[in-house]
Amino acid sequence: MFQNLRWRLLLSYLMVMAAILSIFGTGVYIFVSRNLYRQLDKKLLTLAQAAAPSFTDVEIKGSRYLEQVDAVPWRDIFNRDQQSLEWFDAKGKLLASRGTLDLNFRLSVGSQTLERWQKPKQIRIYTISVFKDGSNPNQPNLEGYIRASQSTEDIETVQSQMLWGLGMGGMMALGLVSLGGLWLSQKAIEPIEQSFQQLKQFTADASHELRSPLTAIKASVDVMRNHPERIHPKDAKKLAAIASATAQMSHLTEDLLFLARTDGTVSTPVRDRIPIPLNKILQHLVELLEPFAQDKDVALQSQWFANLSVMGDETQLTRLFSNLLENALQYTPPGGKVILTLAKHNRFALVSIKDTGIGIEREHLPFVFDRFWRADKARSRREGGTGLGLAIAQAIAQRHGGKITVTSQVGCGSCFQIRLPTV
Repeated sequence: MFQNLRWRLLLSYLMVMAAILSIFGTGVYIFVSRNLYRQLDKKLLTLAQAAAPSFTDVEIKGSRYLEQVDAVPWRDIFNRDQQSLEWFDAKGKLLASRGTLDLNFRLSVGSQTLERWQKPKQIRIYTISVFKDGSNPNQPNLEGYIRASQSTEDIETVQSQMLWGLGMGGMMALGLVSLGGLWLSQKAIEPIEQSFQQLKQFTADASHELRSPLTAIKASVDVMRNHPERIHPKDAKKLAAIASATAQMSHLTEDLLFLARTDGTVSTPVRDRIPIPLNKILQHLVELLEPFAQDKDVALQSQWFANLSVMGDETQLTRLFSNLLENALQYTPPGGKVILTLAKHNRFALVSIKDTGIGIEREHLPFVFDRFWRADKARSRREGGTGLGLAIAQAIAQRHGGKITVTSQVGCGSCFQIRLPTV
C-alpha cells in the first residue's frame, strides 16, 4: 500500500518538475531567440544605414557604382555570401543589388522574415526609407528604399544547439530530481507509515484485549438466561439487550482484528493457497441463505456459466461472498430478487451479485468500501451490523489478487462484481 503511495507521490513530483522545467526551457528558448533576431535586425539596420549615403550614386550610375569597391563605405561590414543589399526608387523599382540572395518579395518598411522553399529557407529582411531634402525642411521628399537581408542559418543552428542543450539538460535534471524525489518521498511517507503501523497495532491489540471481557460478559449473560427463575421479569429485556450488544461488540472486534491483520498485506501467502472451487462455495451459500431470502420474500437466483477454481483461502472467500449476498438480501425489499452469477472472462472468474434493492446514489459510490461508511438515505446499517462488511470483502478480494467494482442506481438496485484470477 505504501509502496504504491510512494510511487504515486514520486510521479506527481516528477510531473510538477517536468512542467516547471518545460516552462523554464520554453521561456529561455523564446528569450534567446528573440534576442538573436533583435541583434540581427540591428546588424541589418546598420548595414542599410551605411549604404544610404550612396543611394544617389546608385540611382545615377546603377550597378557600375557598386563595382567600384573602394567607393562603397559599407564594404567592411557586408558579407556577400550571407547578405544582400538592394536599392529601390520611390516607386519600388529595383535600381541595383549586391549579394547572392535572390529575393522576390514586396517592399515593406521594417523587419520581416521571408519563408522560401529553396535554400536558405528563411531570410531576415530589414527595409529603410531614404529621404532627400526638399523645399520644406519639415517634409523631406522620399527618394527610395534600401533593403538589407541575411540568411538566418546561423540563428537556426544556434536554436538547434540550444534545443538539444535544453533537452539534454532537462533530462539530466529530471534524472537528478528522480533520485532526490525517491529520497524525499521516502522521508515524507515514513511518518505516515509509522503512524499507520501504530494505529494498526493499537487496533489489533485493542480488538484482542476486548475479546476476553466480552467473552466473560457473554458467558455470564448466558448463564443467567439459562436460569429464568432467578431473573426478575423486569430484568429479562435488559439481559436480552446486553446479550445483543455483546454479540455485536464481539462481531465488531473480530472484524477489526481481521482488518488489522490484513492491512498492508497485498495477497494471501503462497503457502496458504489451495485450489478452491467457486461453484461449491457459492452453491453452499445459496443453500444457507435460502431460508433468510424466503422469510423476506426475496427470490434468490443463481446461474453458473462455468466451473471455476481459484487459488486462495476457502474461509476468507466464503466470508467475502456471504457479506455481499447478505447485504443484497438485506437491502432488497419484499418481492424483489437477488441474482448470483459465475462466469469466466479470459483468465479471470467473474462473480456478479445483482439485486433490485434501494440502490446507492452516484456520489456515494466511491465511499461504499470505506470502513464504517453508511449513507443517510441510501443504506442504513442493518441490525447487528458493524459497517465493516464491504471493507472486509474488498480486503479479501485484494488479498487474492482480485478486485470488486460496484454499479448502482437509486430505486433500481446495485450490482457488485468480483474479479478473481483462476487456477
